[in-house]
Amino acid sequence: MSSPLADEPVEPAGDDAEPLDADECADYLDDLGDAWEVVDDHHLEASYEFPDFETALAFTNDVGELAEEEWHHPDIALSWGEVGIEMWSHEVGGLTRADFVMAARMDRLYADYDE
Repeated sequence: MSSPLADEPVEPAGDDAEPLDADECADYLDDLGDAWEVVDDHHLEASYEFPDFETALAFTNDVGELAEEEWHHPDIALSWGEVGIEMWSHEVGGLTRADFVMAARMDRLYADYDE
């Protein structure tokens, strides 16, 4: 089951936006799958596992398409059977709601591979 966050819009941070604080991050993190963690109250990291390189690559491409659609681009590390994601909002130097929405959408993409 995907998080309701996955259905929310990915809204860019405004000019005067501040990064989320630790409590806000914890609240949003509760809505995500187990793959995600908040690191140093600054960025999100996840690791998704796959049975082979080809499937990991397909997921990577799906994440890339999502990132282009939403103009919100994570760092992606592809290796045999694993895709690592690191994400934060560069314009605020930390996490925003948009990062958690993107994470929820990536979880939803992964659900199609994890069946």
